[in-house]
Amino acid sequence: MMQKLTCSIPSSAISYEIEIQSGLLKNPLPYLATLASRFAIIADDCIPALYGEQLQSSLQAAGCEVHQFTFPSGEHFKTRHTKELLENQLFEKGLGRDTCALALGGGAVTDMAGYLAATYCRGIPLVMIPTTLLGMVDASIGGKNGVNVPYGKNLLGCIYQPKKVFIDPVTLHSLPLKELANGVVEMIKHALIADSAYFEYLEGHSGQLLALEQTVVEKAIFESCRIKKTIVEQDERENGKRHLLNFGHTVGHALENLTHYALSHGEAVAIGLLVESHLAWQLGKLSMSSFERLHHILNKYGIPLRLPCRFSLEALLNAMRLDKKSIAGQPRFVIIEEIGSPLCYSSSYCMHVAPLLLQRAVEWMNDSFS
Repeated sequence: MMQKLTCSIPSSAISYEIEIQSGLLKNPLPYLATLASRFAIIADDCIPALYGEQLQSSLQAAGCEVHQFTFPSGEHFKTRHTKELLENQLFEKGLGRDTCALALGGGAVTDMAGYLAATYCRGIPLVMIPTTLLGMVDASIGGKNGVNVPYGKNLLGCIYQPKKVFIDPVTLHSLPLKELANGVVEMIKHALIADSAYFEYLEGHSGQLLALEQTVVEKAIFESCRIKKTIVEQDERENGKRHLLNFGHTVGHALENLTHYALSHGEAVAIGLLVESHLAWQLGKLSMSSFERLHHILNKYGIPLRLPCRFSLEALLNAMRLDKKSIAGQPRFVIIEEIGSPLCYSSSYCMHVAPLLLQRAVEWMNDSFS
């Protein structure tokens, strides 16, 4: 059965549907024909044989002009250079503003395709078709997109909302367990910042979720999409409440950058969730029992919690200086008071912490995971 959510941005006329249904990609997508007659499928080089050719064939059967454009898989290739290469390929095909970009793949693809769509010919329609759990519950919703630079992750980009998001959980069956874990970490994050009942659901259904039982997977995806779209609706431009979605990512993005993406996004953010929760515990906001529940659920889902080496506070601080929440080069952190209950501090959802507390959290991280 199809489940639908609508993401509506009150500050603008933007509104789009998020459709969730197993088997969705097996059927032609009539909605696409209302957007354009020409399509550019943007994917990484793992996707065409799995889903791209099928999507291309169904659109061509409906009389549409369709081209596929790919780039190498992985965060290493989510760069300005890759974006330029893709743009040149679209120009060479003579594609103009009457073209719709279809982002088909995981988070790196939706980030890249979204940024390309926002700037190509000053903006073309964009549809998200995520094929990974991370893409479904996080990257495809909310309009944030961009590329990595040597100074950090996602530091160039813009906010550009899609016209629609199509989610087909069947595509998850082609993923390795490690890739599923990347999405599970984002689901846990959503529960931590917004919904304790959802956290309990994830605690109680780990086996079914990892086994991709349809009803459990669809419910979990729906709940995460609901939480994310609700926050985006309240703060599209990340001026306040949307910072909550960055919980665990201040440290997590720094670890990704410092390890040159040897740590996957999920692995780095999982450690980031724990380190930033350790800060909350030190501040007397989060109980030790709740901190231990977080540690336990990450272990329950088999999330690797291992660093390749120890990291100094100085190295982490340098990597966090350009974090989107930083002020004057000093990082700020989302703090939770309880599972499902974030701290709102002086009308802000993130705060500076004393260097000593951060030092202790980093020492705990190194002792626990390296």
